[in-house]
Amino acid sequence: MLFQVGGQGTRPTFFEMAAAQQLPSSLRAALTYFYRPFLHKVLDYEDEFFALLMLVLETHSLRTTDASFAESLYGLRRRAVKIRVKKDNPRSDVGDRIHHSGLEKHQKVLSVVFMVVLPYFKSKLHSIYNKEREARLRTSLWGDGDERLDDADYLDGSGNSFVSTSRSDVEASVATHLKKRIQKIVGACYPWLHAGNEGLSFAYQLLYLLDATGFYSLGLHALGIHVCRATGQELMDTSSRISKIRSRERERLRGPPWLKAVQGALLGCTYTVLDYAQTGLIAAVFFFKMMEWWYQSAEERMSAPTVYPPPPPPPPPKVAKEGIPLPPDRTICSLCSEKRANPSVLTVSGFVFCYACVFKYVSQYKRCPVTLMPATVDQIRRLFHDV
Repeated sequence: MLFQVGGQGTRPTFFEMAAAQQLPSSLRAALTYFYRPFLHKVLDYEDEFFALLMLVLETHSLRTTDASFAESLYGLRRRAVKIRVKKDNPRSDVGDRIHHSGLEKHQKVLSVVFMVVLPYFKSKLHSIYNKEREARLRTSLWGDGDERLDDADYLDGSGNSFVSTSRSDVEASVATHLKKRIQKIVGACYPWLHAGNEGLSFAYQLLYLLDATGFYSLGLHALGIHVCRATGQELMDTSSRISKIRSRERERLRGPPWLKAVQGALLGCTYTVLDYAQTGLIAAVFFFKMMEWWYQSAEERMSAPTVYPPPPPPPPPKVAKEGIPLPPDRTICSLCSEKRANPSVLTVSGFVFCYACVFKYVSQYKRCPVTLMPATVDQIRRLFHDV
């Protein structure tokens, strides 16, 4: 075990259970990110590859530690729940009547089903639903672009019709139609199944957080399993238990000496991989999180707007020789030689006049009265504060 989250009592905290539940998804993302440049063909079947990997890890972990792979990292153990009824005091607290025992074989098998098989089918249904949704979106945007021809009759060059549909083509069309039918059914049913699953998960997690139930998920409740903290003695006995299991497996080897040697070497390699699987996979998750943070920081730095100093203001427009001269007081209109009323700016030059004066002048001469630059009444802007 690499580390153990501390706490009081044998009941794990909500954060321990949440961390143990989210570890497989982080592990999958880390493996996909880490091996993508090397194993393109393998990761084309990443659902099957990850399901097989988790099947090996979960089976080994449940067999040796009575816990899932993620739970064993946090020092947690799975215990079967048995309620003992006391005849002398039937009104005693329910917590006093709960007895925990080791997992039975069928509970371990069903635990693997809930942790590996069901997530695998959920992932496949999710991918089918995404494809169906993309197909619907493409159809709604571009229409159905498939060229639909008659399945039986075709015309040759002379205009005569003949039957060219073979039996294999019919079977292929039936299989394609059935596949599309299944995709439509999945596309219609999957959102409801997913919403129901997420709702039940949220309800169980909320009840667990409020200490209203001892089951963190529906799967644990269906199996009758509580997740508890491992005691110090259990952690110490784990290595001896693993050694006993492996010694029994070596004793079961049959065949000639050379075959036993080969089988023993294979078992030794398997044991070595399983022993260092936790360290290697946790290192992969740590590497993935570090690279995710690194690239996210780099993208934020690259996408952050660069602050430049404001550019210097452009030089003021020059007064034309034939234009109206500017008064010495900036608050005086150069057209009426009085204090500006309803000041308005002419955008082509930037000079401010009375609105009535500049509107009348521009409407008549189509130019700025100071710079003689071409202008229209659409280029007059009212000012709410005189400058």
